[in-house]
Amino acid sequence: MSDPLFLVPVIPAGDTGVLDGPEGHHAADVARLRVGETLVLADGAGGTARAVVTAAAKGRLELRITERAYQGPPDPRLVVVQGIAKGDRGELAVQAMTEVGVDAFVPWSAARSVVQWRAERGDKARQRWVDTAREAAKQARRPWVPVVGPAESTVEVAARLATGLVLHEEATATLSTVDLPGTGDITVVVGPEGGIAPDELAAFVAAGARVVRLGPTVLRTSTAGVAAAAVLSARLGRW
Repeated sequence: MSDPLFLVPVIPAGDTGVLDGPEGHHAADVARLRVGETLVLADGAGGTARAVVTAAAKGRLELRITERAYQGPPDPRLVVVQGIAKGDRGELAVQAMTEVGVDAFVPWSAARSVVQWRAERGDKARQRWVDTAREAAKQARRPWVPVVGPAESTVEVAARLATGLVLHEEATATLSTVDLPGTGDITVVVGPEGGIAPDELAAFVAAGARVVRLGPTVLRTSTAGVAAAAVLSARLGRW
């Protein structure tokens, strides 16, 4: 099994370090790491350090840094515009897509979104996506934590889609065969439970997006992006 990964604000500059706070609690009290065991520290922006536990106490580990590394930002970057869904479906989608390899999320206030993010409720909902992406990145041992942007309108999403892809069950082109850019963002739009409204689809196409399908079946909003990210990860050589 690979070493567990813990996120820290900054990688220690010296040969030693301390892991405390919430991550220290998780490492020392939940994962129960002990002297001699190894772990990975990550700053969520490509920097990592492998370390050995030299002392353990409640909520705190003392560490000896043995190796440092940096992984540059992914290019092309996988961005998913996810239609806001009711209940925990959005968080389930973010969790699985982070593990599969999505690099950034854009919550989309679609016409058919049952739930709309507004004011304090919207801030709390977005924070749940942020927290979900962070924890999923740790689970997947990813050195980069996906970015979760603020909720965007259809007009704002359309402005992103000069080279974007829109998942739609009536498309004839397939995601597995459509041409992909070699650099920059690969943006994929996933509709909410009720699907993408005709005027939204027309706006995306007018902006330059290509409409594609995954296959002959219709997937839930919480699984369509996961399947798309898996296809793209394989096509880009990540898998």
